[in-house]
Amino acid sequence: MSAEAADREAATSSRPCTPPQTCWFEFLLEESLLEKHLRKPCPDPAPVQLIVQFLEQASKPSVNEQNQVQPPPDNKRNRILKLLALKVAAHLKWDLDILEKSLSVPVLNMLLNELLCISKVPPGTKHVDMDLATLPATTAMAILLYNRWAIRTIVQSSFPVKQAKPGPPQLSVMNQMQQEKELTENILKVLKEQASDSILVLEAALTLNKDLYVHTMRTLDLLAMEPGVVNGETESSPAGLKIKTEEMQCQVCYDLGTAYFQQGSANSAIYEKAREKFFRTKELISEIGSLSLHCTIDEKRLAGYCQACNVLVPSSDSTSQQLTPYSQVHICLRSGNYQEVIKIFIEDNLTFSLPVQFRQSVLRELFQKAQQGSEALDEICFKVCACNTVRDILEGRTISVQFNQLFLTPNKEKIDFLLEVCSRSINLEKASDSLKGNMAAFLKNVCLGLEDLQYVFMISSHELFITLLKDEERKLLIDQMRKRCPRVNLCIKPVTSFYDIPASASVNIGQLEHQLILSVDPWRIRQILIELHGMTSERQFWTVSNKWEVPSVYSGVILGIKDSLTRDLVYILMAKGLHCSTVKDFSHAKQLFAACLELVTEFSPKLRQVMLNEMLLLDIHTHEAGTGQSGERPPSDLISRVRGYLEMRLPDIPLRQVIAEECVAFMLNWRENEYLTLQVPAFLLQSNPYVKLGQLLAATCKELPGPKESRRTAKDLWEVVVQICSVSSQHKRGSDGRVSLIKQRESTLGIMYRSELLSFIKKLREPLVLTIILSLFVKLHNVREDIVNDITAEHISIWPSSIPNLQSVDFEAVAITVKELVRYALAINPGNHSWLLIQADSYFATNQYSAALHYYLQAGAVCSDFFNKTVPPDVYTDQVIKRMIKCCSLLNCHTQVAILCQFLREIDYKTAFKSLQEQNSHDAMDSYYDYIWDVTILEYLTYLHHKRGETDKRQIAMHYPLTRDSARPLEL
Repeated sequence: MSAEAADREAATSSRPCTPPQTCWFEFLLEESLLEKHLRKPCPDPAPVQLIVQFLEQASKPSVNEQNQVQPPPDNKRNRILKLLALKVAAHLKWDLDILEKSLSVPVLNMLLNELLCISKVPPGTKHVDMDLATLPATTAMAILLYNRWAIRTIVQSSFPVKQAKPGPPQLSVMNQMQQEKELTENILKVLKEQASDSILVLEAALTLNKDLYVHTMRTLDLLAMEPGVVNGETESSPAGLKIKTEEMQCQVCYDLGTAYFQQGSANSAIYEKAREKFFRTKELISEIGSLSLHCTIDEKRLAGYCQACNVLVPSSDSTSQQLTPYSQVHICLRSGNYQEVIKIFIEDNLTFSLPVQFRQSVLRELFQKAQQGSEALDEICFKVCACNTVRDILEGRTISVQFNQLFLTPNKEKIDFLLEVCSRSINLEKASDSLKGNMAAFLKNVCLGLEDLQYVFMISSHELFITLLKDEERKLLIDQMRKRCPRVNLCIKPVTSFYDIPASASVNIGQLEHQLILSVDPWRIRQILIELHGMTSERQFWTVSNKWEVPSVYSGVILGIKDSLTRDLVYILMAKGLHCSTVKDFSHAKQLFAACLELVTEFSPKLRQVMLNEMLLLDIHTHEAGTGQSGERPPSDLISRVRGYLEMRLPDIPLRQVIAEECVAFMLNWRENEYLTLQVPAFLLQSNPYVKLGQLLAATCKELPGPKESRRTAKDLWEVVVQICSVSSQHKRGSDGRVSLIKQRESTLGIMYRSELLSFIKKLREPLVLTIILSLFVKLHNVREDIVNDITAEHISIWPSSIPNLQSVDFEAVAITVKELVRYALAINPGNHSWLLIQADSYFATNQYSAALHYYLQAGAVCSDFFNKTVPPDVYTDQVIKRMIKCCSLLNCHTQVAILCQFLREIDYKTAFKSLQEQNSHDAMDSYYDYIWDVTILEYLTYLHHKRGETDKRQIAMHYPLTRDSARPLEL
């Protein structure tokens, strides 16, 4: 061995096994230490982190010499990184439970697509059109894995997800999260469109009668060395990790069952299919055993699905004896047969088959129905609660608070029923000593909690009590009761009539407060408050619920009311009315506001005007949420009231800013431009910034059709918005005399803050007003000196082309505002092509070419009946087409570049020829030749294929022009 080789070996052997955190993936890549790393007991980074990092590195875009962002290159390093990600997944045995738990939808989608690619699944071919039985085992398994994941992802996306608590807002992090969210939504959209195909693929897999194989680290290594070695195997020469047919079918049956169960909410007949799949899964688990290495089913969840299916789809020939207790309870609740529910619960106290949580959920449902006004259910609630309490004490749990509350006023019927439940819930001959002890302790404690000794005698003389308690315990209990009331003889027979023990005042107050929180009937609220004030004069009942919120401008006036009852009533009526308006329960809100108005009219003109203002806002919301959505104009009376509010000059009236916002937005939405431009009093323009802004917007809309010189109002609106988007800098002089910049903050010279302007704009729905505002902000965005790609917008020419002081404008805030406004506008009208072009240009300006191309195509689709008509030339201008060409070029869709070059007024042959020379294209290439009609491009294309010796493609290129223009032969 040479000295140089010896030194290299020594250096290699002394190298640490754990790579530095900054370049660990490079370390694994260069040193081929992946398997060694994965064999560690607790590898750091974990396997799933390796997958994420490998795929992130492999999908990083590159930058060319002209500093242009290019798609990730298909080079050796990136192919190895993708292979390493697949090997880590193979190390995890392709367990979707682990992969789905730790990887995001986009990452897992990329991983499984790489698996399909390496398994030789033909790209562009629908999986449903492929015969799994004739495919190699690893190819069939890759298709099954992908379609199982697709179905599982669709099902998982239908479940509610608890939103993570956001941290401090950071623009880069928020943009990254938004991009990942949009990417996930796009993937989910595609998966849902292909859901029916995925289900057919999985159904076809259930007919397979052969074992399948999935790639291992070894087979992936062989593939990397010799692509045809492993994937070309047949059933006679299998390779990879063997998956038995039963294990595969078990997983597929379960996933199909969850998919059918999710679809059952729209079509109840599909529940029968789900039921069939789930019960087949149970049969397969019993065959292969629950400890299978490659079949991981959550058996508790499976049992829950089976029980739900039994309830939702009971067998047609089943009787009440054959139904499960769950099904029986469900049927009884739907039919209102509550006595049967009580009977089932008492029988379950002997078998303990129903979970405690299920029994509690039934009780909660009955409580909710009782609170909604069904007084007949009060007795049922007590009986069900008594059954649950006996179950709890038999299992050693404490008595619930609900039982103590319901048993505060005992009577003969309640005690008789409780003793009946106790007697039927325990088999004294077979019960263990612990069960008997629990029951005895419960009966003893019930006796000690009773104040009326007649009720105590009913329990102590019962057969169950005498059987469970020894003579000494009974005598001791009787002595304790005698000490509490020595003059009562416990041996006398109980009298036939009793008086209920009245509840304490504190309990009654608590119950009334609970009713006060739930009620939305103004007269019931008034009655409850009168009762509460009759019990105590020390409490302020407007503080009972922290959900009762009244704006601070009103609370000072309301809390200044001297009479405590009136103060509580006004505050609670207003708080409940505002809450009902927020949740769009307008009918109850109107009742509460009307009652409050009637009350305050008697003593406070100021609060009367406040309530009139709030009722005006409520009527605006009611119209906008109702007939206004269909385009019906508001009644003239409502418009007059809005005008009256805007012109109101009453002193000392507390006003909410949101009412002024809504009134001005209301006038703009219903095109009351004449009033806003000519009839608004002058004092309003000085005192109300929203009226000023509305007047400028309305005047700009009116002047828009006129010549450019007459658009003086547009310049005024421009200056107002520029002032709002400006920032002011604070400076400080240091000890050395130098002036240093501390920070920038929003300028206070504008008529309102940017957040207030954005909030106001998001109340507008009139397309012309939104278009003007969008074009203003787009123009303001384009004024920047460092802008490379301008955003185009309709009516953008009416705005000034420069700003005297560029440094004073917060252009980052302007860019964010443009994004928010476009998103809002498209939510109002997704089919507005000018707004779609603004969104497309925004993505283009930020190098998001795939999203930009999506919106360019969408803009063309909406104005051409999905390309059944010609796209108007003012939509697809030369600039738009050139940007689409650049998007396709950077996305490596070179054939599409050539197609788009034909749409330019002067065909760009240079770009078309250059794109056709590219051999690494990500589009359908020769399948698109039918869309090339320019003969010059086709001649060049034919020459190119002839030069390369690509005879088939040359024939395709020659065929299409001959069918279109047989008069001119192609010149080779």
